[in-house]
Amino acid sequence: MKRNHGSLIAAGIIGFILTGSILAQPPAPSSPSQKEAPMINHATGPFDVKMHPQEDKDADGISRLLLDKQYHGDLEGTAKGQMLTGGMSADKSGAYVAIEKFTGTLNGRSGTFVLHHTGIMTRGKPELTILVAPDSGTGQLSGISGKMTINIAADGKHSYDLEYTLPATP
Repeated sequence: MKRNHGSLIAAGIIGFILTGSILAQPPAPSSPSQKEAPMINHATGPFDVKMHPQEDKDADGISRLLLDKQYHGDLEGTAKGQMLTGGMSADKSGAYVAIEKFTGTLNGRSGTFVLHHTGIMTRGKPELTILVAPDSGTGQLSGISGKMTINIAADGKHSYDLEYTLPATP
């Protein structure tokens, strides 16, 4: 049986609409056999950071730094990363982005994951968001998601609070 091109397109659109309407239906009620939502956990502790400025004569107001971190406490391990800063002005405004890869253990589970930083300073008022990059966990940290806050004490010492979820161990 021979179909014309218009019939095939119409059949495809109808299939897409039907599939979309099936996907748009609310999920079936959960049963006891389905997995429960992961519990939110916290990991805390101090960390040390070394920042190594990199020379870039063509950066035009953008600075690049290499990050070297040592985490202690619930996170035990190291992180390597890079930071870009820009727009730093006399009125204490500017921005930075950074990516770091953590390697070590989180409450006894080993693996790696990536953290993404976005920092904005508006006339001395900081806003900082640090998120675990989606699907970046490996090993026993596979499936990790979460966000981190950083605290800097008056004496310059750094500490972290990582709010995270992880799938149950197999």
